[in-house]
Amino acid sequence: MEHAPSWLINSLIYLGAAVIAVPVSKALGLGSIIGYLAAGMAIGPWGLGLVTNVQDILHFAEFGVVLMLFLVGLELEPKRLWSLRRPIFGWGSAQVMGCAAVLFIALWIASLFIPAVTSAFGGWKTALVAALGLALSSTAIALQVMGERNLLPTSSGQAGFSILLFQDVAAIPILALIPLLGISSEVNETSSSVDVVCAAIKIIAIIAGIVIGGRLLLRPIFRWIARSKTPEIFTAASLLLVVGIAALMLYVGLSMALGAFLAGVLLAESEYRRELETDIEPFKGLLLGLFFIAVGMSIDFSVLINSPWLIAGVLIAFIAIKFAVIYGITRLMDVPFQERPVLTLLLAQGGEFAFVVFQAAAGAKVFAPETASLLIGVVALSMLISPLILIAIDKLWLPRYANCCIELPDEISEQQAAPIIIAGFGRYGQIVGRLLLAQDIPTTVLDHDAEMIETARSFGYRVFYGNATRLDLLRTAGAATAQILVVAVDDVEQSLAIVDLAKEHFPQLQLVVRARDATHWNKLRDRDITLIQRELFESSLQSAGSVLELLGYAAPDASRIVQLFRTHNYELLEQMHPHYQDRSKVISSVKQGRAQLAEQMAKEREMAGKNVA
Repeated sequence: MEHAPSWLINSLIYLGAAVIAVPVSKALGLGSIIGYLAAGMAIGPWGLGLVTNVQDILHFAEFGVVLMLFLVGLELEPKRLWSLRRPIFGWGSAQVMGCAAVLFIALWIASLFIPAVTSAFGGWKTALVAALGLALSSTAIALQVMGERNLLPTSSGQAGFSILLFQDVAAIPILALIPLLGISSEVNETSSSVDVVCAAIKIIAIIAGIVIGGRLLLRPIFRWIARSKTPEIFTAASLLLVVGIAALMLYVGLSMALGAFLAGVLLAESEYRRELETDIEPFKGLLLGLFFIAVGMSIDFSVLINSPWLIAGVLIAFIAIKFAVIYGITRLMDVPFQERPVLTLLLAQGGEFAFVVFQAAAGAKVFAPETASLLIGVVALSMLISPLILIAIDKLWLPRYANCCIELPDEISEQQAAPIIIAGFGRYGQIVGRLLLAQDIPTTVLDHDAEMIETARSFGYRVFYGNATRLDLLRTAGAATAQILVVAVDDVEQSLAIVDLAKEHFPQLQLVVRARDATHWNKLRDRDITLIQRELFESSLQSAGSVLELLGYAAPDASRIVQLFRTHNYELLEQMHPHYQDRSKVISSVKQGRAQLAEQMAKEREMAGKNVA
C-alpha cells in the first residue's frame, strides 16, 4: 500500500468505517446517521487520526446534501402541497417559527448573564442561526421510528409528517439566508451599498432565469436525451442539471442546495420524475453518508472537552424548550394524549439539516468554527440520547398515563354465552367475524384497540373492549361454555399467551389460530394446535394461480398445480416441525422438498402433455 494513491486509501477507510459503524448503530436502535457520525469521529483527527484533510472531504461531500434537496423538490408537487396546505404550512410554520423564536430569545437572554454563553453565542446573528438550526428535526429518524411503530396512518403520524415536510422546505430559505448574513458582515467593512444592490439584482436574475428556463427548456432537453435510449447519458444529464444549477447559485453567493431544490420543484410534475429519482438516489445515499462522516470528523472535541457544562446546558435547554413548544402544538392539533410524548420527542431532537446549517454558517463566517463544533456536538448528542429517552417513555410514561384524559370503551362486564369467541378484530378477525355474523351465528368479539372498536361500532358491529390475555375477561366473554375460540390478534406473543391460557383453563375450546409466519406456525404446533392458517399463504397461492392463467394455463390446470403446491408445503412444514430450531436440518429439508416438488411437477406436466419453457 506504500505506492497506492491517497484516494484509494481514503476510500478504504471511509467505506470500512461506514460498513462497521452503521450496522452496529442500527442494531442498537440509534439509526444510520449516528453510525455515520460515530464512524467519522473514530477515523477523524480526534479519533484514530486516519484522515486529516477534513475540510476537503466536507466540501466534496456537501454535494450529497445538494442531491438530497433536489429529491425533496421532486416530491413537492404543487397539488400535494395544496391538499396538505393547512397542516404543512400552518402547523409546520408554527413549529419552526415557534421553536426558533423561543430558542433565539433564550440564547439572547442567556448571553447577557452567562459569560460562557456570551463567548459562544454572543451577537444576534449567531443566536439566530443557532436557533433556526436547532428548531429543525431529524426527518430520517422520525419517519423511521413512526414507520416501525405503525404511527404513520394515525393522527400523530400525519401531524408529524406534515411538520417534517415543512421543515424540509424551511431548510431552503434558512440555507439561503446564511450566505446573506455572511455577506452583510463583510459588506459593512469593505463594500458599498451599490455593491450590495448589484449583488441582490444578480441573485434575483439568476433565480428568475433558473425558474423560467427550467419551465421552458428542461422537459424538451430531457425528452431529446431520452430518445437516445442511452441510460448512462440520462444519468449524466441528471447529474449535470444538479451540478450546473448548484454552480450558478454558488456563483452568486447563494446556497447550492437552494438551486437544487428549485430544479427538483420544476421537475416535480414531469414525466421524467421517477427516472430522475432512480438515477440520483444511489449517488445521494453514498455522498450523504460521506457528508455525515465528514461532519463527525470535523467535530472539535477540544471544544467539547473544554466546555462540558456548556454542552450539557445547551443540550438540556434546547430539548426542553422544543419539547414544551411542540407539546403545546400537538394539543392544539388534537393529537391523542397517549401519542403526544413519542411525537413530541421525535420532533424535539436535532436533525441532519442542522449539521448542514451550522457547517454553512461556519463557512460563511457567521460564527466561529468552535461554535459550529459545539452546536454540531449538541445536535449529535440529542440524536444519540433520543432513542434512550424514547425507551424510558415507553416503560415509564405510557403504561402509567396511556389511559389518562381519553375516553376508553367500557370493558366487557356482562356474561356472554355465544358459542364462538373472536380475539382480535383487525383486518384478519373482521373477515372471520363478518362471515359468521352474515350467517346469523352468535359471536363474541374482543379487542383492546379503542380506536378500532369505535370504528367497528360506527359500522354496526358489536365489539367488546378487553385484552384476551386476561383470564377474567375470557371468563366473562363466555370461554367456559363456548365451543370455538378464534385467535386473530396481530402480536405473536399475545397470540401464544391466549393459546396457553385457553388450553390450561378452557380445554373444551377448539382453537382456530392465525399465524403470522412459519416461526409462529411452529410455535403453535409445539402447543398441539392443528387448525392454523398462515395469514398470507392462501392469498399468495391465489395470486400464483392468477399468474399461471395469464401465462396460458387452463384454469383447472392452474388450480391443480396450486393445490399440489399447497399440499406439498403443508407436508413439508409438518416434516420440518420437529427440527425447526436446527437450521442445518431445516435447510436440508427445504432443499430436499424443493427437489421433490420439482420432480413431482415435472411428472404432472408429462402426464398432462404440457411443455413449459
